[in-house]
This record gives sequence, C-alpha cells and structure tokens, in this order.
Amino acid sequence: MTPHRLSILAVACLTAWPSPVVVAQPIRTGDGAPTPASCEALGFRSLSEPGRTVGHGTARPRQPVGAPPGMTIPPLPVPPVARRMEQPAMEMSRMVAAPPGFVIPMQPSRDTERYPDARSNPIRQTAQEPVSTFSVDVDTAAYSNVRRFLQQDGARPPTDAVRVEELVNYFDYGYAPPADRTAPFSTYVKVAPSPWSADKQILHIGLQGYGLPKGEHPPLNLVFLIDTSGSMMGEDRLPLARKSLNLLIDQLRPQDQVSMVAYAGSAGAVLGPTDGRQKLKMRCALAALEAGGSTAGGQGLALAYGLAQERFDAKAVNRVILLTDGDFNVGVADPARLKDMVADKRKSGIYLSVYGFGRGNYNDAMMQALAQNGNGTAAYVDSLQEARKLFREDFVKSLFPIANDVKVQVEFNPAQVSEYRLIGYETRMLAREDFNNDQVDAGEVGAGAAVTALYEITPAGGRSSIDPLRYGPSARPIPAAGEIAFLKIRYKLPGEAASRLIERPVTRMDTAPNLAAAPEPTRWAVAVAGFGQKLRRDPRVSDGFGWNEIVTLAQAGRGADPFGERAEFVQLVRSAAGARGTAE
Repeated sequence: MTPHRLSILAVACLTAWPSPVVVAQPIRTGDGAPTPASCEALGFRSLSEPGRTVGHGTARPRQPVGAPPGMTIPPLPVPPVARRMEQPAMEMSRMVAAPPGFVIPMQPSRDTERYPDARSNPIRQTAQEPVSTFSVDVDTAAYSNVRRFLQQDGARPPTDAVRVEELVNYFDYGYAPPADRTAPFSTYVKVAPSPWSADKQILHIGLQGYGLPKGEHPPLNLVFLIDTSGSMMGEDRLPLARKSLNLLIDQLRPQDQVSMVAYAGSAGAVLGPTDGRQKLKMRCALAALEAGGSTAGGQGLALAYGLAQERFDAKAVNRVILLTDGDFNVGVADPARLKDMVADKRKSGIYLSVYGFGRGNYNDAMMQALAQNGNGTAAYVDSLQEARKLFREDFVKSLFPIANDVKVQVEFNPAQVSEYRLIGYETRMLAREDFNNDQVDAGEVGAGAAVTALYEITPAGGRSSIDPLRYGPSARPIPAAGEIAFLKIRYKLPGEAASRLIERPVTRMDTAPNLAAAPEPTRWAVAVAGFGQKLRRDPRVSDGFGWNEIVTLAQAGRGADPFGERAEFVQLVRSAAGARGTAE
C-alpha cells in the first residue's frame, strides 16, 4: 500500500473517532514543563503507549476554537503506526563494493532541495544606467543554510543557495542609531578599495533602524503554522521547530495572544487564541504534535490567515509564523498561487514570516517567495543555537516593524564612476520607476534591525569591464562637485499609506585611502561579501583573492565579538577551504 493511501486511510479512521467530552474549565495561567498530567488537564491527551510522553502524543483539540465562520476543521494528526510507515522512501546502496562485514548506511533516494535561480547582478555602465534601485532585505536564511552545508555535510553549498546579501546581513555592524522614530533610519556610508579586483572600489551602505523602547512594543496577534507532514520527521525538523517556538513563547507578555494550526494531509486548529499568561497550554499543544502524512501547506496557510483575521487588531502586530521545510505537495502547491494569497493577506495587515528546517528536500525557493510577498522575514534554523538567536536575541527585530516598503535607490555620478554592480540582492531588484510608486511592495524592517548593501564601482578613468559605446551620449553634468553618488531611502511608517524620503550624498569625504584604514564595519562587510562571492564562484573575484585572504581580512576586522559569531565565520571560511566541492 502506498504512503498516500495510508494517509487517506489514517485520516478516515480518525474521522470515525468520537470527540472527547468537553468540560468547561477556568483559564489556567502560568508556565512550566509540559507533563502528561498537566497537559491532560488542559485537554491535550498523550497516547497510552508504554514509555511515551506527552511530547510524542497526539494533539486532540477539544473543539475547533478560533476557526473562521463556516470552516470545517478536519481531524489533524494520523495514528502513529501509519506515521512510522510514511517515512520518506529510502533505498539501500548496492553492497557489491563494500568490504566484508561493512554495512553501507541507508541514504535518501534523491535530493530535492530547491533554490531560486538568480544570476549575479551584471556590471552596469553609469553613462547608460546611472540609477540602481532595490528593495531592502533583512533575511538571514542563506547564512545558516551555508553553515549547515559546511559544518554538517562537509561540503560547499550549491551556488544558488548562496545569497550574498543574506550572509552580509547576518551580522550586527554597530551603526549609529537614529535619534527618533519619525525618521527611523540613520545612514552609514564608506568607500574603500576592493580587495579582489584591482582598480575598483567598494561602496558600503548601511541603514540602522530605530530601536523601540521596551514599553512601546505593540501587542502580538500571532498564529503558529506548523508543518507536521512526514517530511518533517527527524530531530532537525519538527522537534527543533518545537524547541524554537518554546523560545518565542518565553518572550510573550499577557497582552499577546497565540493560535496554532498544524497541517499534514489536512489542516486543523490545534490551539485557539490563547493569551500570553497561558504559556503551559501553548507548550502542551506543541509537545503533542507529531510528523506524518503529505503536505497540505496551502490549506494550512488559508486556515492560519483565517484565525489571524478573526482576532485582527489594527494596533497590534498581526502575523503568521510558518515553520516548514517548504515541501508543499497537496492542495494549493503552486508558488505563483501561494504568492498571490500571501500578497493579498499582506494588504489586509497580516504579515507572514517563514522559518525553514531540515535537509534533503528543503524548498528554499518556496520559502523566499512566501516571505518576500508576505512582508516578513525568511530564516533557516539549522541548530538550537540559531533558534536562540532568532527567537530570543533577535525577537524584537523580527516581530515589531518600524517601517514597511523600504526601498533604496543610488544614482551614480558618471563623472566620478564609470561602472558599478550591486553585490547580491538579485531577487530584490526593482525598476527605477518603482521607487516613487507607493503601490509597489518592498521589504519590511523591524525595530533595531540594520540593512547593509555593497556596490563594486569603477572610478572614472579606471580600467573598465565594458567597452564604451561608439555612438553613446555624452556624460551628464556633475550634480555637485566631489559627489560620487546620491543615496535615497523611501519607506512607510506602520499604518501609513504614503512613503517618506531620506536623502544624502556620497562624497570624497566618505572615502578611505585603503581598506586597512576603513572602519571596522566596512572591513568586516567586505570580508563576508568576498566569502559569499567565492562560494558562488563569481568570475568577478580574482584568483588571487582566496580563502586565506578572506580569513586575513576577517581577522583584521573582527572587532568585538560578544556572541562568537565572527569567530564562527572565520572557521566557516577555513572549512570552505578544505570542503569537498568544485576545485579552485
């Protein structure tokens, strides 16, 4: 019998189970470790199998609380016997070449990880295209995914898995903060020589977001949307997702509320709207989830948005938090249709953040599409340490927005810059006219978050990569003496429909004579960008700039490292140098 038929049979069996008798109970407050007794009292029943704890039981919601009017919630989990039979197909490697007594371990039958197919940004001639426009990006998924390949697999990642801007934006650069929230960004600009390309320079742009005082954080209306399909089996998937959400639950306040939806072959509400005083109830709901079945992600999204809309509060942060490997294979699974769904919900004020788990079938392309269209962040959780960073240290940055539709536009002065290329942001590029169009969606920035972007530029008179046009127009007049470029940032304050503008010139006063003389943030950002381009095998990076040069540059710009993240980066570079993959 096929796994698909098993899933249908399991759901059919559950449909016939009688619903538990519901006895009205007062709201239970407090927190603690979820035990079988405490969770049973809250309506979450563990299986009677010997030795099984509530953490391996089945979430049986007492009633479809919080479901949108008219929506029938199907039974959620499938029996554990069927779950065990629905593990991903495995095949034993052939034994003919194995030494006597040596057993070759089972391997997944195929690797189905998917990544956006984005070619590196081209070099542009300033005289022809002086303006560059892009949406900001504070996602970090690519960095932790790259780390997973290097640390756990001992291999360099596929080039499409490396988004350089997400590697760069993983780190805190200590930019000076803005004075107040009415102009929520301060700017940092520096120009320094490129370490990997002679006759070129790096323009480093940094935006630092305003950090909301703790007492000014709005209430949270969150819906946890949890993938419990068979592809989420394994310690680095559903169990790690549970631990991650428990870290987020730690941060909740009494005015916050959480609902939970889980989905496998079908979707169901596991927990109706529950306030931040009832943390134990949330933990019990999480602990009772198990993986099994196919992946009805589209149905889960629709139900999660319905719950968020039911408790929508214009003064709160209304957000769906999706935890999945992105492997949607039942119901609405077309990325284009899912993008339309989340984009439509974004306009209603409900945002979507996506956290990826697992390996082998991780669908990064789907995760990026959903997060970018849902006005949320995309992150990849490869370890409990990364979960602590995302759901504890960066909790405020990821959940409390200070600006929406944040766009950056740089106009280069053709009298000072002959060519330029934006390093990264390939999936975030915008048309020039999109900058002033407030109907065009762009990135969201959370409280205290920073955005970093790097351009490689060729000074006028330097060796160009592109031959000049024989019949091209002459360069335009210089906007102002000594200006290299002009930076513009457009953003909307939360709840506002009209954008605001921040502007500043980039001048010769922003130039460092050499990279060693550049401030620490620039040296570190350039080292990380060099690493990302090297992993992508970017032909614009010279052969003379290798792994050792990246390590040297990173060590010189490491500075204060209270959490050890920069020391870890240096080790990743060394791992990449010795990892299997395409030869240098």
